[in-house]
Amino acid sequence: MSTASTTDTQTDALQSDDLAAQCVDIARRAKAASRLLGTLDTNIKDQWLTESADALIEAADAIVAANQLDLENAPKYGLTDAGIDRLRLDEDRIAGIATGLREIAGLNDPIGEVLDGFARPGGMRIEKRRVPLGVVFFIYESRPNVTADAAGICVKSGNAVILRGGKEAAHSSRAIMDVLHEVGRRVGIPDDAVQLVGTTDRAAVGHFLQQADNIDVTIPRGGENLIRRVAAEATMPVIKHYDGNCHVYVDESADIEMAVDIIENAKCQRMGVCNACESLLIHQSIAAEALPAIAKRLASRGVEMRVDERAASHVTGGIPATEADFGAEFLGPQISIAVVDSLDAAGDHINHYGSGHTDAIVTNNLAAAERFTALVDSSAVMVNASTRFNDGGMFGLGAEIGISTDKFHARGPCGLRELTSYKYIVRGNGHIRG
Repeated sequence: MSTASTTDTQTDALQSDDLAAQCVDIARRAKAASRLLGTLDTNIKDQWLTESADALIEAADAIVAANQLDLENAPKYGLTDAGIDRLRLDEDRIAGIATGLREIAGLNDPIGEVLDGFARPGGMRIEKRRVPLGVVFFIYESRPNVTADAAGICVKSGNAVILRGGKEAAHSSRAIMDVLHEVGRRVGIPDDAVQLVGTTDRAAVGHFLQQADNIDVTIPRGGENLIRRVAAEATMPVIKHYDGNCHVYVDESADIEMAVDIIENAKCQRMGVCNACESLLIHQSIAAEALPAIAKRLASRGVEMRVDERAASHVTGGIPATEADFGAEFLGPQISIAVVDSLDAAGDHINHYGSGHTDAIVTNNLAAAERFTALVDSSAVMVNASTRFNDGGMFGLGAEIGISTDKFHARGPCGLRELTSYKYIVRGNGHIRG
């Protein structure tokens, strides 16, 4: 496997004093590459995805060896056991990365899709057609699988991407990138279409965020501090969510057994993710019957329950909740619990304390479900389903590049279509405006 690439030269250059100029050069080359990507036939993009998947499996030994270097360095970066586990690659995980690329290849190409079309009275024809955004600057945590996922989503949607991954996964990401570049040269995807930033200098992020002329959108995926920094400094649009304080509301007509199962899954299936349930609300008329069963299940999973005064009498082992608890993203074995007087009160609570990410209702009342979905202002609202389903893969979008709680330009899981815009194509026959 060849390791020589444009980005190898870039890595060395970025260690020079002229960091800002080097970042500008990377962004300009990405912009030039994006113009080619926007015109590529779907078959070429899919060939790159499927052949890259095969090549990653063939290069598994080299990728695992590179990953071992990252794992050896992990202690000095202060990674937790969970962080080290996310960093670790083996043959099975590399096969999973390859499967993800094949799944992207199997998705419909959004580019060129006609969103609307009509004719004007004078015979002029107008189409509204989907096009790429252009260049994506993607900042992400130390998960090397994300390197391939993000590259695949961006290329399939016709966008060039500048990848700024965590230093903890630098060797692993570089090994994956070498494979993607080698296949790209064979099928006609330029190296500059997928660039991996080769410096750990945090100042580079600031330089890229000033490149609105060359970068069309930035997507940060990491901790809240990083995302707030990016949102404050970026001169281009940012697709983001700050945190995930997700709620489950148990309505007065809820099936209690269903509610217990949904809450356990939403909270416990994976606690350290943005779509895990952090807050439980329950209608006062069902609290005495439902809360003990819910609390027993949560306690069996080691979850600490922080309860308001009304919930306290129904929860064995609960501790008094503070105001801050109701707005917290715990990302661990804690949950806030409050009893509310009505569905509308639940909606008000969620809209006040929530993060606009994912919220759910458990109910057997269709009218209540419809009111809840209209009232709650979140990127995804679930009815009788776990909050954990707010995920690109679960929605059938393929791998996602992130989840947005914004309302412009994308909201919810961001897959291929969320990395596109549109333009109007107007066809006339000598038409002039009088």
